[in-house]
Amino acid sequence: MPLHPQVEALLTLMAEQGGPPPETMTVAQNRAMIREMVGLSGPPEPVASVRDDRAGDVPVRIYTPEGTGPFPVLLFLHGGGWVIGDLDSHDPVCRVLANRAGAVVVAVDYRLAPEHRFPSAVDDAVTALQWVHAHAADLGADPDRIAVGGDSAGGNLSAVLAQHARDHGGPALRFQLLIYPAVDAADESPSMTRNAAGPLLTVAWMQWFMNHYLAGEEDLLDPRMSPARATDLSGLPPAMIVTAEFDPLCDQGAAYAAALNAAGVKAELRESPGMIHGFAQFGGAVDDSRAMLDEAGAALRAALA
Repeated sequence: MPLHPQVEALLTLMAEQGGPPPETMTVAQNRAMIREMVGLSGPPEPVASVRDDRAGDVPVRIYTPEGTGPFPVLLFLHGGGWVIGDLDSHDPVCRVLANRAGAVVVAVDYRLAPEHRFPSAVDDAVTALQWVHAHAADLGADPDRIAVGGDSAGGNLSAVLAQHARDHGGPALRFQLLIYPAVDAADESPSMTRNAAGPLLTVAWMQWFMNHYLAGEEDLLDPRMSPARATDLSGLPPAMIVTAEFDPLCDQGAAYAAALNAAGVKAELRESPGMIHGFAQFGGAVDDSRAMLDEAGAALRAALA
């Protein structure tokens, strides 16, 4: 199907504002650009409390919903190609997920490339997960009801975390929410060609991100970079995987869902016709952004009940 009219209108508005292709811009310019896009998420929803803390050396932001704990907890990893994005860029998304899931959301401000290359972001995600499990009581959370989730690069880190927790003695995870995740850095599926020019995320911009994040080509097939390349996908927590039709990553997300199911892991694929990469952050302008986050929150609530 064609681009959704609301997405097309949003892209037209972005084009009218001008600017060079992101892959020709500096890291600082790209980071400023994603901060400027926060308004597309719409007004931030109120939650019972928001506070900043530290998971060891890793900054985190903790969102607590209304109600009485102990709550389940979602460890959230933001997208941005491991180079851009932060706690503020995904603040509205975290608020929605906390409310819909009835869960404490702990958003992780992991170190970014190129200042901190692979696997620094993975190491920070592992540290944050271990901290959440150890300090669940302080968070008003239940250490036996933990999920991981994120979008794009954050979906990558979430899938990596699920494999790490399985292979390194826990903590046991109840669910993984992977929103248009990057799970195969060596992917050559049709959507990589079909959507190479975007809209929004292009293959050229993806290469820019990986050039900043990875030390060399030898990292491409490392399961901490390409979790879809892991030799064993069994024993992982159930998953909801969201894909967008006009996204280079569309096919690899669907393939990962199929591979998880083939390995005996229940994985729900939520395809999003007419959508583009990044649409989770367009709740102020795109109806399906809000609908998808509602469904993701409901899936989390059910999995963490």
